[in-house]
Amino acid sequence: MLEKLVQIEENYEELNNQLSSPDIMSDISAYTKLMKQHRSLGEIVKKYRELKKTQEELDGAREIVAATEDAEMRELAELEIAELEENLIKGDEDLKFLLIPKDPNDEKNVILEIRAGTGGDEATLFAAEILRMYARYAERQGWKMEILDAADTGVGGIKEAFAMIEGDSVYSKMRYESGVHRVQRVPQTETSGRIHTSAITVAVLPEAEEVDVQINQNDLRIDTFCSSGPGGQSVNTTYSAVRLTHLPTGVVVSMQDEKSQIKNREKAMRVLRARLQEIEEQKVHDAQASERKSQVGSGDRSEKIRTYNFKENRVSDHRIGLTVHQLDLVMEGGLDEFIEGLTTHYQTEKLKAETVTA
Repeated sequence: MLEKLVQIEENYEELNNQLSSPDIMSDISAYTKLMKQHRSLGEIVKKYRELKKTQEELDGAREIVAATEDAEMRELAELEIAELEENLIKGDEDLKFLLIPKDPNDEKNVILEIRAGTGGDEATLFAAEILRMYARYAERQGWKMEILDAADTGVGGIKEAFAMIEGDSVYSKMRYESGVHRVQRVPQTETSGRIHTSAITVAVLPEAEEVDVQINQNDLRIDTFCSSGPGGQSVNTTYSAVRLTHLPTGVVVSMQDEKSQIKNREKAMRVLRARLQEIEEQKVHDAQASERKSQVGSGDRSEKIRTYNFKENRVSDHRIGLTVHQLDLVMEGGLDEFIEGLTTHYQTEKLKAETVTA
């Protein structure tokens, strides 16, 4: 591991030199790519250097204990040794997590898909609330969230919605939100006060760039139609809405949020590329599943992952057994405890898998 860390530190310094090059600084694409690599390695290098400093301090404290005859000085040094040894163990564990091979999608933006499931109007209302919850979380993270398209209902809910979330390491934090989210509460339309259970599905797809997914234009059927929903000039009167059908897979994406057909087509293509990449990754996942008894972080959207109980102000994540009684704060974007808990859980599972195969 030491040789690997030395190499990482050398690569980090080399990136520092490249980033200061005028040629790189004038090339936005190359500069952005190198900055992502620099940021990724920087966390490891920082922790590695902290460990080296801790080790030096520990060696120094041990020398004092071995050389001094002053009882008070020895006692202080022994207390420092105990603290430094504890810091060294914790730092070593942190470093092992940082060295786990990263998912190439971790730094990517995401396409967020939310769909109402069982529960009728109540499910659509909950879908709208979950969309708002993620908007609040994105805001807290300093990310930019844009609604690409949303199928509203007459009661204030949404049947389905697509959003783009852009920022630093979005997929690495959002990836474990995919799955079935269940709500338990008394609907406003329920006169007897009975608690109903409804569900929605959430899918978090890493945004696929053109270089990631090549789409043959001959494989696309492009239909245009008039946008539905609230009226207005050039909304329901022009063929601005776009429907893309990928013939080989049957994947269909419709977009009507913009008044411009060109903009709707661009948005639809972003969603289509993300879906096609998910299909390809699922094929690889299925092929590996027969060789692995335990899948780490599959993000299967058919799995019931979380329950939101409004009466008890409770949110429970069923994968890691985490329950918090602050549903009101969670719905305002307070997802950090769940995000961090899930990340730690799946990193631990990956570390175990790495140890077994090592």
